Amino acid sequence: MTNSTLLLPQYHKYLNGAPVPFSRRTRRNSELCLVVLVFISLTIICFGAVFYLPEFKATYGGTINNVYKHIQNAGPELLLPAHGNSRHDGVLEDPHAAWDKQILSAKIDEDYSDKRKVLERPDTGNAIKRHIISNSSFNPAAESIVEHVETSQTYENSELRKRRNKVKEMMKHGWDNYVKYAWGKNELKPVSKRDHSGSVFGSASMGATIVDSLDTLLIMGLHDEYKLGRDWVANNFTLENVKIDISVFETNIRFIGGFLTCYAMTGDTIFRDKADYIAKKLLPAFKTPTGVPYSLVNLKTGNSKNYLWASGGSSILSEFGTLHLEFLYLSDITGNDIYKQKVEHIRQFVRGLDRPNGLYPNFLNPITGKWGQRHVSLGALGDSFYEYLLKAYIQSNGKDLIARDMFDDAMASVMDNIVQTSSSGLTYLAEMRFDRLEHKMDHLSCFAGGMFALAGETLGSDASKHYTDLGASLTETCHAAYDKTATKLGPEAFRFTDNYEAVAVRGTEKYNILRPETVESYFVLWRLTHDNKYREWGWEAVQAFDKHCRVSGGYSGIKDVYQIDSSKDDVQQSYFFAETLKVCNID
Repeated sequence: MTNSTLLLPQYHKYLNGAPVPFSRRTRRNSELCLVVLVFISLTIICFGAVFYLPEFKATYGGTINNVYKHIQNAGPELLLPAHGNSRHDGVLEDPHAAWDKQILSAKIDEDYSDKRKVLERPDTGNAIKRHIISNSSFNPAAESIVEHVETSQTYENSELRKRRNKVKEMMKHGWDNYVKYAWGKNELKPVSKRDHSGSVFGSASMGATIVDSLDTLLIMGLHDEYKLGRDWVANNFTLENVKIDISVFETNIRFIGGFLTCYAMTGDTIFRDKADYIAKKLLPAFKTPTGVPYSLVNLKTGNSKNYLWASGGSSILSEFGTLHLEFLYLSDITGNDIYKQKVEHIRQFVRGLDRPNGLYPNFLNPITGKWGQRHVSLGALGDSFYEYLLKAYIQSNGKDLIARDMFDDAMASVMDNIVQTSSSGLTYLAEMRFDRLEHKMDHLSCFAGGMFALAGETLGSDASKHYTDLGASLTETCHAAYDKTATKLGPEAFRFTDNYEAVAVRGTEKYNILRPETVESYFVLWRLTHDNKYREWGWEAVQAFDKHCRVSGGYSGIKDVYQIDSSKDDVQQSYFFAETLKVCNID
């Protein structure tokens, strides 16, 4: 009879150089024990994280019941997070420019022959009589309410009034539902009708939508809604209970920028003081060898860090480059020069670096001072760095010549390397990775139409005419991207190939999350040129948002702009109030 053990594979070990046969079967018990031990170790590590790591312990209290409760409350977002909503391509994105477009455009309209007026410091005394914004007046006796003045008679009265009232009604619809279902939270899930815990500020009750909405409520004359928000800020806004890492960039543009805008419009010192309070919380992020801040700061401990995905832990161009306007203005109105010193040091350091092809890469290591991955874009990760250079020059009343030189030098390289023209004549902004072009334009890049047009109007340089023409051409391209969709809303990104132009090719680029950049360029171009097509394009966007994004609980992003009945992403972005609806209010 054949020995059954001989049917098994034979292995050999060596003893004093001689092979010793043994059966594979003799090792099974020991291996099973090893597997069990590994499994037990991993289990201990996982549960140890829940019980002993500070962030978990602070959040969940160290008990299984609380952990289970929080998992239940998290809902489907725990495993299927919603799209990000900051500026950065869905990672921690908005966004977004922190400058106030209503003030900007009003300044242009107010003194058309001189585009270099700096934003004045508000007079907070009892004798404030001057207008801060054209179309608005300050009333110190009415808790800093800005009066909304009708200007419809300037242009075809009835139609313009109808359109403005529609935008105002959209603002009120979104705001009222936020108040009803998510008051004090950061954002609303308008389909689910509950608060959105997956925002860039997590589940912390920081009232991002309230702060982002205040100036728009003032501009639209929604005084009761403004007062409700202002009282919440005065009585409830605090960061003392926020124990998580938060984005320096997002906190600056949404909270510091939002409060400073309200202070500039009203002179109400509660907004100045809140902005100062927040800025102090962000200062630990600047403690790096280069002075270039980290992206994230823990408000409780002051510990700071960068995103691991950002080119080996680099800081991001559009983030550390989007602090200058707010910090400079904050130093001016508080008398505390620390904020000004921080951003001016960043600028001097970045200005002294060598730049490949004259371009600013999107990643910079704050420890070594070396550029990271050679990725250049005027969309996600780069956008508002360039915008702030131009606006710092305007903010300074034309005295910040360093900002102007940096802008002009950067734009010369952008026009040589990044600006492209499609076969049909559409002008677009490509991206560059390691000296190779990717013929993709982000929706975020669509702000550049307004930026270039504004540069052409304010810089008075030899390149002004070219800036103006480029701004108009880029805005035409972004409108084409909107016009090619079934919903008449633009995708998150669109590409230029042999077969497609200004069309999103990939499924991950077809969504629209209520972004403002395209309508923002319509707004600026309308203000500068008074070409009625920009106002009509803005109205088309208003109608599209209302038709395809409106739900009973507010306004939601959609997942596919090429489908009429696209599913919703169930997030009402706070910047929809801060920027999108504000610049939709074209008059």
